[in-house]
Amino acid sequence: MAIPFILAGAAIAAAGFGAKKGYDGYQDKSRANEIIEESKEKYETSKLAFDEVNEKIEKSLTKLGELQLKVGTSFSDFQTMAESLLQKINKSSGEKVVLSIPQHQLDKIEQLSISAVNYMGKVAGAGVVGAASAYAVYGGVMALAAASTGTPIAALSGVAAYNATLAAIGGGSLATGGLGMAGGTMILGGVVAAPIIAVAGWAFASHAEEALSDAFKVREEVDEAVIKLESAGNKLKETIYYIEKIYSSTENIFYTFMGYFNTLKKFEKYIKEGADIDSLEDNIIETVENGFSIAAILTDIITTPLFLAKKDSDGNICLEDDAVVIEKDENGMNVLNLEGIKLSLEKADI
Repeated sequence: MAIPFILAGAAIAAAGFGAKKGYDGYQDKSRANEIIEESKEKYETSKLAFDEVNEKIEKSLTKLGELQLKVGTSFSDFQTMAESLLQKINKSSGEKVVLSIPQHQLDKIEQLSISAVNYMGKVAGAGVVGAASAYAVYGGVMALAAASTGTPIAALSGVAAYNATLAAIGGGSLATGGLGMAGGTMILGGVVAAPIIAVAGWAFASHAEEALSDAFKVREEVDEAVIKLESAGNKLKETIYYIEKIYSSTENIFYTFMGYFNTLKKFEKYIKEGADIDSLEDNIIETVENGFSIAAILTDIITTPLFLAKKDSDGNICLEDDAVVIEKDENGMNVLNLEGIKLSLEKADI
């Protein structure tokens, strides 16, 4: 008769074990939910901070690119007007005016002008989203490639600029694996896309033990994503700092250039109204030379690459699909051309 008692005891033990198992499962599931919620909050806070910086760099790049394109196209108008007035002086005096500006600087100014005009027509004019920000990133590096390969900037500003622009802004939205905005995409590539996509679903198993295991895995992925986002955000902040310095310097010098340009416009107006060009000759030549001198400084700033171009063993610029290849750091992010930027800004301040 002891057997029924033994069976009863076994049943009670089994029930107790089942209750314990159920309780443990409840605990595991609750813990899994807590981990997921904590991870969500951590990730979303980090992602929000990154998005704010990413939006800011897109605006900074667009503003800089628009200014650089405005400068380049203004050079074209200035040069056309200057040549017209100098031809009138040559015709009046019977002697050709020789400017004191070195020819290589005049050529460089002209190349930048042609580059900007072509880019505006073929890329920005085509309505490509992010075209201005792409010019800020690729304008200088394309000029460097032109100097290295002997190819005119005008040639690179067409197909190469278009390809580089599309490649840069082709990342798409975060949902499709991109970075969502041209600025961050061009500077960071896909360096933060993978961990973002990995945690986007927030999915975990319905079974308690599996749920807890999945939650731990999600937490690890989130921690990795947060590190990537913070690192990427810091890189963007550093880039923004130099973009704003370049913009400020360019804007201030361009203001001076426009002063000479507007003076030249007045001389042209006076001559059309019947003023004696001989009486204005010295002032016109001085204004043209001063304008080109300022244009040369602006050209040096604009054609200084924002990022380092990759070079082969012979020191030649590396091109891929007609676009310049930019150096990446150990984290896969573009390497800032700090030495070149600082040098060009120092020259501009002299």
